[in-house]
Amino acid sequence: MIIDLIIDKLTPCLEEISTGNIFQTTFSVAKVDELSRLQANNWNFNWTDNELSRYNIYKLQLKNDDIIQGLVAAEVVRGAVHIRLAESAPHNIGKNKKYSGVGGHLFAIAIKLSNAMGFNGYVFFDAKNMKLVDHYTENFGANRIPTRVHIFRMEINEINAQELLEKYTLEGDLNVR
Repeated sequence: MIIDLIIDKLTPCLEEISTGNIFQTTFSVAKVDELSRLQANNWNFNWTDNELSRYNIYKLQLKNDDIIQGLVAAEVVRGAVHIRLAESAPHNIGKNKKYSGVGGHLFAIAIKLSNAMGFNGYVFFDAKNMKLVDHYTENFGANRIPTRVHIFRMEINEINAQELLEKYTLEGDLNVR
């Protein structure tokens, strides 16, 4: 699985496209029963896939609302956090999306996890294509990592990670396993 997520706007909260209203967000570990219902609701990825079983899967929601706005799967590895998968809810994709800012929030959750584990925000991930490599470089200050593992492997270093966290007002519980 590779990251195929356009970061539409760096905003401290989610912005409702139709009104411009700003909404506070929260995040927490997604429950298995929540994840099992997603494919029936047109999510692209199977969030209950065994391949994701070792990852912490976090859901992004509006404060005081149960609707999942996006998900991120992040694994704590030696010295870093690996973002395995990130997805905006179907209603937050495309020209008729409801909220902007979801993608950046998902990356910020993984960066918070990295901070909590003592890695100073360092994260890495695999982008889907060169267009996204350029997008993540421009929006997050991400860098490509030369490796044979994946042609589009990227990192967000500690400095850029902390700058990103300064842009977001995320409240939540990492509940790391």
